[in-house]
Amino acid sequence: MREIALAEHLIRLGARLQLLEAETHLSRDRLIKLYKEVKGVSPPRGMLPFSPDWFMNARPNIHSSLFHSIYRHVGAHIAANEERSTLRSLMKSYELYLETVTMHGEEPVLSFTRAWTLPRFFDSGVLTLNACACCGGRFIAHADAQQTGFVCGLCKTA
Repeated sequence: MREIALAEHLIRLGARLQLLEAETHLSRDRLIKLYKEVKGVSPPRGMLPFSPDWFMNARPNIHSSLFHSIYRHVGAHIAANEERSTLRSLMKSYELYLETVTMHGEEPVLSFTRAWTLPRFFDSGVLTLNACACCGGRFIAHADAQQTGFVCGLCKTA
């Protein structure tokens, strides 16, 4: 029952089938049926996004950086020894991201699937954070492209 409830929650957040397979112990067939029950349509086909370059575009970078900041904060408050603490942190962080963005009248740019890939890029050393020289905010950057004097997209437009 817990696996089904978890899968339902992930589907409601926008998880793709490959993500569901990676994070639950349910069979592919069961996940497809569950997806159809929850969403009313078959799960989308195709590969998961895998390029870190998407996170470098101006608007996605701002949204992804916001999400990552929330994720780091939430992760620090969920005990690492709890069952599925990383996934729980990710789910809670994404819910807070959606709440924050919609509260400010914005449309979410970051999908749950992209949010799920983001910590993996940090863990593998592909992405890192760069501090803005103007506002001091920390924004996602390629690990091999650290910049001194970096100015974020928000400050450039101000």
